[in-house]
Amino acid sequence: MTGRPGGLGSWVMVPRPAPSARLRLFCFPYAGGGASIFYPWARLLPPEVELCAVQLPGREARLSERPIGDLAELTDRLYDALLPYFDRPFAFFGHSNGGLMAFELARKLRREGRRGPVHLFVSGRPAPQLALDEPPIHSLPEPEFLDALRRFQGTPEEVLQNAEIMQLISPMLRADFALGETYAYREERPLAIPISSYGGRTDDEVSEEQAAAWREQTSAEFHLKMFPGGHFFLNTDRALVLEELSRELRGALARLSGSAAHA
Repeated sequence: MTGRPGGLGSWVMVPRPAPSARLRLFCFPYAGGGASIFYPWARLLPPEVELCAVQLPGREARLSERPIGDLAELTDRLYDALLPYFDRPFAFFGHSNGGLMAFELARKLRREGRRGPVHLFVSGRPAPQLALDEPPIHSLPEPEFLDALRRFQGTPEEVLQNAEIMQLISPMLRADFALGETYAYREERPLAIPISSYGGRTDDEVSEEQAAAWREQTSAEFHLKMFPGGHFFLNTDRALVLEELSRELRGALARLSGSAAHA
């Protein structure tokens, strides 16, 4: 399957190709989300950054493909699919489940002795070493599953009430929730790259303490930033998020320039 015009392939969509970009930013979506949630970001990031939105199986143009509900399997698939595009410096950004994907892919790259991201941005996700305090929902009967989705407020009510649409997307949603709910954290040494953790002050799913606990996952610089919104502050506070993300990306670009000057 090919990507949209300007895309690098079915796993990576590039809404605004920038062949001379000095840094690629790979963005991993939250449960139920697709690559398109990141498309508007492309024109708002620093011009030296090329946005690469990760498109997972089972959604949008890949709707007919089997969604993957096991994070270890997904990490292996991401590794194989994205590796050809790590030919220049890159950073990872992931929201909610996407943060977990980005984290595990960064650790796999290190285990394999490959180039890793220069910066990891995790958003709306408790640190991986923390046990989840919410009961799993991915295998609930459909009525209870729909009630749980309403509580998360990430799926429009008109979609939840449309049986035909829900029949189509329910397998993908269940697989996405299974990714986080069946995840088994394995102890490894901290990553040697900066980590920034973004959270929402009114997020009922992730507390500030859970977001701050990402500090344990890096031996380098750590930055915690809280935004006004709830779990989907990524969308409701988009201007603030992109302002902060752009500021930090400019810092990463400056570090790259410093490294080149001392090479």
